[in-house]
Amino acid sequence: MSGRRALARSHRRRPVRRALLIAVGLLTLVTIGLAVAVSAFVGGLAHRYDAGRTVIQSPFPETGRPAATGDALDVLLIGSDSRAGLDPDHDRAGGSRADVLMLAHVSADRRHVALISILRDSWVDVPGHGTAKINAAYSWGGVPLTVQTVEQLLDVRIDHVAEIDFAGFAGMTDALGGVTVESSTAFDARGHHFTLGPNHLDGAAALAFVRERYAFADADHTRVRNQQAFLRAVVQRVVSQDTLTSPQTIQRFVSSSSEYLAVDPGLDFSTLVGLGWSLRDFRVDDLDTATLPSAGGGTSDDGQSYVRVDRSAISSLSIALRSDDVSGWVATHAG
Repeated sequence: MSGRRALARSHRRRPVRRALLIAVGLLTLVTIGLAVAVSAFVGGLAHRYDAGRTVIQSPFPETGRPAATGDALDVLLIGSDSRAGLDPDHDRAGGSRADVLMLAHVSADRRHVALISILRDSWVDVPGHGTAKINAAYSWGGVPLTVQTVEQLLDVRIDHVAEIDFAGFAGMTDALGGVTVESSTAFDARGHHFTLGPNHLDGAAALAFVRERYAFADADHTRVRNQQAFLRAVVQRVVSQDTLTSPQTIQRFVSSSSEYLAVDPGLDFSTLVGLGWSLRDFRVDDLDTATLPSAGGGTSDDGQSYVRVDRSAISSLSIALRSDDVSGWVATHAG
């Protein structure tokens, strides 16, 4: 085969690789992964993904759900310590917790993705349990109750849900050969030092980076910004030329991320392929991030410190989600 013909074939394949990477790397944003070079490679990746992932049975409430709206997609991303035994430095106080909660809104035209972080200490109504910190929903009822709580909070239907435990953050980082993250501040955590500005992280450092909150005066606020920065770095690395032209890197990423990934039954390989293809023109600059605004702090009757949610902001976000104008909302609530 001539060099020119090989180059032309390579150029034809790259949009397909890129599209499918955007699918699991969007969900492992939890989130930009799956790629293919030729049809045989598609089969190999399908096997790795289907063999590695866990399917969450009955992740959605059976009744009382918000109505579906349009062609936009809303995906709930959950980072948990459900396999915290794999992390010797975990700070679990008892029971599994959802330490990362993000709503990924994929616009109907597939030109924008917005990640809205929800602070883990947000004081909300948890169906059947009264008011509590939002991460308690995961401890009490796992993914189904977490989905129900977020749907009730934002009055929007969750189309898909993806959960990754924290060991997966480390695994997919190492599979990519590390990622370069922009830190908004210098700090130390779990034996790692992070400088203001760019930091190249391996898996262990990435895990420390996304989990730390005690080093910051505003605790969880900076932590969610770090989590957003990490996911942006993952996206950047996944869609880089080095990754797109390396089947070995792609295979490692899919195998590593899917091992720690749990998804709803609708997120099978073919669905990811379709989602990835629809996002084939997605660029890192098309990723918006924000944090659900808070309205100060409070203390519960039993002495828990919590974060008051900004009801006005929730109302405006709910409208933006249903009207598919989240980019406009993020512009005024950037995190």
